[in-house]
Formats: sequence, structure tokens, C-alpha cells
Amino acid sequence: MRRRIFGTAATAAVLGLLIPLSGCGRWGGGADDSGSLRLVAAEYGDTRATSSQAYWDKVTADFTAATPGVEVEVQLLPWSDIDREVSRMVKAGKAPDLALMGSYSDFAAEGKLYSAEELLSVGAEANFLPPLAEAGTVNSRLYGLPFVASSRLLFYNKALFTKAGIAEPPKTWSQLKAAAKALKDKGVPYPYAMPLGPEEAHAEALIWEVSNGGGYADSSGNYSLDSEQNVETWQWVKDNLVAPGLLGPTPPARLDRADAFAAFLRGEVGMLNGYPSLAHQAAAKGIGVGTVAMPVSDSLGSGESPPTVGVADWMVAFKQNGKGAEIGRFLEFVYQDKNLSDFAGRYHLLPSTASAARTPAGGGLSRTDEDFLAALRTARLYPVNDPTWVTVSDTVKRNIGRAVEPGGDPKTVLEDIAAKAVAAGRN
Repeated sequence: MRRRIFGTAATAAVLGLLIPLSGCGRWGGGADDSGSLRLVAAEYGDTRATSSQAYWDKVTADFTAATPGVEVEVQLLPWSDIDREVSRMVKAGKAPDLALMGSYSDFAAEGKLYSAEELLSVGAEANFLPPLAEAGTVNSRLYGLPFVASSRLLFYNKALFTKAGIAEPPKTWSQLKAAAKALKDKGVPYPYAMPLGPEEAHAEALIWEVSNGGGYADSSGNYSLDSEQNVETWQWVKDNLVAPGLLGPTPPARLDRADAFAAFLRGEVGMLNGYPSLAHQAAAKGIGVGTVAMPVSDSLGSGESPPTVGVADWMVAFKQNGKGAEIGRFLEFVYQDKNLSDFAGRYHLLPSTASAARTPAGGGLSRTDEDFLAALRTARLYPVNDPTWVTVSDTVKRNIGRAVEPGGDPKTVLEDIAAKAVAAGRN
């Protein structure tokens, strides 16, 4: 979440978070430094106070205290930069030992990563939640170690629903349309907020497509971007939500997730798809929020239960510096329940392991987080284990909004996206 689970770190450069940080050393050593591991990690905070630096400082210091002779140096990068910068480091022959980032399969396809079985005990490898482990697996080997995750549910503003006379949250698309119309009639600026802007359109798109029995890939793992179900999905959205003006003043193709969330926290949105951190932010502002599964298309019917959409971030270990033994010891430490739960709790995310999900730090998950965790256990994730996904997801993000523009044709737009996915596989 590209994956975005928690906010953005676009302000990180302004806050000075691009400088190296370390719990136990100085960044910049060469690949041969003995007793030192290099980790490049995404910055999850959006202010200095919420920076991930405090977490990594503590974990690396605790690890070195427990494992004398092995230090870990950490560099934080914004989400907008990390995948590109790690790729640059690898190509320059200066790969970090570890990276916490949004993708992994291109490195796995090139044989540059250690697999989990080369690094972790059998128990630690088996501890990952099944949907996350499946998404991190290429050719039956786990290369993308899921770190934290989230799932998506439909959020609705309880006060606005009451004002509009809506007794129950929608279970089908037709009920969602009716609720959106009632909200619009009461002057709600965004009856349903649909962020199909380039920031994270691929998440919103997958949520809608899955709720009609479609998605990005078929049961064999092959791309099905222009499937009949997907075309039907966007034609329905265009005819039933865009044309009647039920999505608010900003066209979907120009509405980014961050802007939609901000509007929700201002009380201007009746419904939108969200994840755990938004629920906590809304509670802090005194906004009463309900969460339910995404409504399904009327052709499926309210009795159907398509999977929710899940998103994960990946810890990857590079072979280039030959430090598999040290990497394995550090990963076993980081994935201890207390350490993984500490990170997840800081950002209202979900831990990636079964044991941490059962016994999180702070005495347990909130009721809201429990709902998201239940959804995550059977979630559909992006096809991140396809090496072309980075290119394909960017194509989806930049083009799917055109499918619902007044002059747009969903079938043509989806066929164009599918053709570009085929071309990406040839390169």
C-alpha cells in the first residue's frame, strides 16, 4: 500500500528523516563490514513525533544487547522513494542486507533474495498468516516476509446515516446507491468517496471488482484485468454512481485516498473504504463510525461473501553481502510477538503472524482491529508475487479512473490496461 497502509511519508524529507539513523552504529559502511547489518526501511510516520526511528532504535539496541557482536544500521526512506532507491542500490552492487518495502517479486525472480527457509526456523516460517504467506511466495518458496498488514472494510458515518434516515448499512450495490442518494439529498458533500486518483487507485479498484466476482487475476494466477465481471463493475459505477452525481464534487480520477480520508475526518463523507488507522483517527475526533464488509453486486446477491481486500508490506533479505546467518538471527528477533506487535500498534496496523495476532502488545486488539483481522484471514491481496506487478499496478493507478469519466468506455480502458500488462510481461 503502491501499497499505502498508514498515511504517507511524503513529509519525511522536510522533517529530516532521510538521514541515516541507527540504534547501534553509523550508516555508510561497505558491504564487507563484519558484525554489521544494513536495513533500509520505509518511514511509516508522517511527523517527527510519529517517526519509525524510535521503534528501530529500540529494537536494534535490544538485539545487539542480546546478540553481542552484531549491530544493525537502519536508514529510513519515504514510501514514495523506497522501492526505487532500493532497486538503485541493488543495481549499483550496494544492496542492503534487509529492506522493508512495498514489493519484492522482481528481486526474487532475479535470484537476489534469501528465502524464508534459509533464514528462519520452521516454526517462525509457519507462523505467518496464510493469505500473507501465499502472497509472499514465488515458486513455492517464501521470499517476501510479510511484516504488517491491513484489510479494507466499508466505513459509514453513523450521524450522517441517521440524518439521512438510513436504518442499516448497505449489503448490495443497489442498497449502496440508495444510501448515497439519501445522503446527497441531505446535503452530504461526498455521499460515497471513490478515490481513483493515482495515489492508490489500485486498492479501490480491486475492492469493487472483487465484490462483483472479478479481480486482477484468475484462479490460476493469470491477469484477468479486462474480464467480463470487471467491465460490468465499472459500467455499473459509471451509470449508477457517477452519472447521478453521488460521488461528490471531485471526479474519482482526481480524488486521492489521503484527500478522501481527510474529508471523512471532516464529516463530509457518508461512505468510503478504509483501514484500521482511519477508524482510530475518526474515534479520536469523536466521529461515530460503522464498519461492514463491502457491499456485493446485485448479480451476486447479499448472501454471497467475496473476500475482502488485504494489503501487506514486505521484509526482504538480499544475498549480495552473504550475511544469511546474521540476517536470520535478526529476523527471528524482530518477528518476536512483542516486537512485531509494538510496531503494528504504533500505526494501528495488523501484525503478520498468527501468534502476534493472538497476543498483541497492550493487552489485546481493539474490537475494531479484531474486525479487520478477521477480514484479513481470508483476504485477497494484490498479485505481488508476479514480477510485473509493480508496472501493472502503476498502470492501473494511472488509468482506471478514466473508465468512469463521462466520455470514458470501461471496456476500452480495461482492455488498454490489460494490453499494457501483457507488454510488461514481455519486457
